[in-house]
Amino acid sequence: MSEFAEVLAALRRVRGINPFFALDVGRPDESWLPGTDLLEGPALKNTIEAIANRYEAEEPRVAASLFFLGYTARLLSPLTAADLPIDVRPENLWWRHDPAGGLSVRIDAPRLGPPAAAALEPVVEAIQDVAPVARGLLWGNAMSNIAGALKMVVRARMLTAEEAELRGARLMSAPPFEQAGEFFSIPGEVAFRRRSCCLYYRVAAGGKCGDCPLVK
Repeated sequence: MSEFAEVLAALRRVRGINPFFALDVGRPDESWLPGTDLLEGPALKNTIEAIANRYEAEEPRVAASLFFLGYTARLLSPLTAADLPIDVRPENLWWRHDPAGGLSVRIDAPRLGPPAAAALEPVVEAIQDVAPVARGLLWGNAMSNIAGALKMVVRARMLTAEEAELRGARLMSAPPFEQAGEFFSIPGEVAFRRRSCCLYYRVAAGGKCGDCPLVK
């Protein structure tokens, strides 16, 4: 099987789990921005400001965290389920943010790329250039999405809880994820507790997430 066909088959296999696992492919219409606009120009800063306005987040770091939480959910959910290093570097992405509908992403070409952490690193740096948010918090958001994706994969009966936990432990065994949190055992379920907080509780109608370290 060619790389092109392998990636398309993997994306088709997982897209039905829920909408976060549906990663579309191909050049979209002109309402979308190239992924490289995340790294240069005003688009990222403007998007974080729009998120701050939508959620009434007074601190820029809170809106920056919410952006990366949404961004990584839409990329890492299908990658985690497919267990394939699909190329999600900014140069192979399209994205747009609608104040009402939120963030959307898609890949340009179905091909393999570097590990997810390497693909996400330039975006982490770009976010830190426009908002004072900690790296550990951002990578915690990414790992939280990986754990959440594994939970959905188990519920879809594509993996057992034990297999999912092993996959999660493998993904979390290398930087920058190795300090992000820990998996713990609940029969038949994937359970994860992160070591940082995404700050969602600091928005007007927010709260604490199920894997939040602040939940007692």
